[in-house]
Amino acid sequence: MNRTNNAEMAFTMNHIPPSNDKWLSLMEPDEVRKALRFHRSFPQYEVTPLHNLKHMADYLGVRGLYVKDESYRFGLNAFKVLGGSYAMAKYIANKTGRDVSELPYSVLSSKEFRDEMGCTTFYTATDGNHGRGVAWAAHQLGQKAVVRMPWGSSEIRRNNIAKEGAEVTIEDLNYDDCVRLASSQAEADPNGVIVQDTAWRGYTDIPSWIMQGYGTLAIEADRQLLAYGVERPTHIFVQAGVGSLAGSVIGYFANQYKGNEPIMTVVEAGSAACLYRSAAKGTGQTVRVTGKLDTIMAGLACGEPNRIGWDILRNHAAGFASCPDWMSAKGTRMYGVPLAGDDTIISGESGSVTMGFLASILRYPQYESIREELKIDSRSKILLISTEGNTDPTRFREVVWDGLYGVRHRNEAVV
Repeated sequence: MNRTNNAEMAFTMNHIPPSNDKWLSLMEPDEVRKALRFHRSFPQYEVTPLHNLKHMADYLGVRGLYVKDESYRFGLNAFKVLGGSYAMAKYIANKTGRDVSELPYSVLSSKEFRDEMGCTTFYTATDGNHGRGVAWAAHQLGQKAVVRMPWGSSEIRRNNIAKEGAEVTIEDLNYDDCVRLASSQAEADPNGVIVQDTAWRGYTDIPSWIMQGYGTLAIEADRQLLAYGVERPTHIFVQAGVGSLAGSVIGYFANQYKGNEPIMTVVEAGSAACLYRSAAKGTGQTVRVTGKLDTIMAGLACGEPNRIGWDILRNHAAGFASCPDWMSAKGTRMYGVPLAGDDTIISGESGSVTMGFLASILRYPQYESIREELKIDSRSKILLISTEGNTDPTRFREVVWDGLYGVRHRNEAVV
């Protein structure tokens, strides 16, 4: 049964008929460990923090609340570089007839290897974080990058990409149309290749490798939870645009805890909730969301599901949520102004929506049924991922200083 709040927040449990689950093997722990070894070869590699928000857990009435903080990833303020860099390495490995394990950073970045490999131009579309990651990785490896950004993209994010040496433009197109533009330009370039985390017919290898690259943060978080004494999270909430990160994280934990999976929920921006709408349809077919996809959550403004990620999610996600912008803003403020004794987390609008959603279903009475459907109680040990830091300082100040999208609705009184 779907739950809505004045057409703002919507939720559905997963009642989709299962598929043959053929893509789950992509995220087997052995495959994820290959990506982790590759990322470890970079001199900039460090494990990003997993914050234990003990006081927030008490406030929300759960046993534990743990937040993976990707604002520290490679100095780029977001997780996206994990996918782009690994996909580029896998592409180069295939092109040169090697296994990716033979191509650590020291080899890929060497002049001798670049002379052998030649120059490839990696094309991509992005709201900012993915493009910056691709541009950074291309620069590190002596390759080129071309980045197309959708309408409404932040000039600050565009400039951050340009600083990595990429050719970058903001187009009068939405995200999905920018993907089509970048793909057509890559196809017309004899040395071009599209590096995108969405998949379509005939284009599945690179999206698969990107998802495996994202798995680095999942395996890190799993090990960090063990260090906190958490043998298995009971619940995971993960945000989604096309569903690559969500498919990656949920795929990893579904493999790791086969037969005893955590209860895992996908959280989207309401104006671009293609996965929620696909789940609500209940047939297994995907739903495409069109238009400008206008949302504060720029990194989640994607209207066409990744068919690989979707297949994993239809089989292993427990629920799907479509969230208004105020939930994201609420999450940013909760992270940035924590309860005494908890760590401060700087989380951008796409990074914080899972926190806003979780706090809302646990503290606002009109969402009590969602909490019950997801079986959250005082024994729950919950994992969230803050996927980005302050990637747009102007918008971040509007949210934190000026109260943009503050919660002032009559139906949202705190219990």
